[in-house]
Amino acid sequence: MYEILLAIDDSKSRARSQVEAIVDIPVDSSSVRIHVVHVFTDNPSGATIQKLGSAKTVKRALSDHGIDYQLEERSGDPATEIRDYAVTHDVDLICLAGRKRSPAGKALFGSVTQDVILNTERPVLVANEGDAPDE
Repeated sequence: MYEILLAIDDSKSRARSQVEAIVDIPVDSSSVRIHVVHVFTDNPSGATIQKLGSAKTVKRALSDHGIDYQLEERSGDPATEIRDYAVTHDVDLICLAGRKRSPAGKALFGSVTQDVILNTERPVLVANEGDAPDE
């Protein structure tokens, strides 16, 4: 079984881009399992991954392609939680969504994608942010 960690945020358009990138991988969909993970950094309203629009988008798209998935939620620093999850579940690939930021924005606010890429030994697929707006 080919295990993919699909780390999503709150953006439906980025989630769609990630699924599009995954379904383009030349692997038999029956031999792939997707671990859809959202990391909550601050969750005073008590939201769950099942309530996120981005998770609903991913569920619909993966189901349409006949790809097995499971939803998971974590709390803490997103980059750390993504890396730890990848190791714990021995995933073969980490799929993240790119985000358009200026160089100053990256320096000031950091980048989960950059942190994961630089601090994991696992392959990382970065999906384009995509052109579709969030609904």
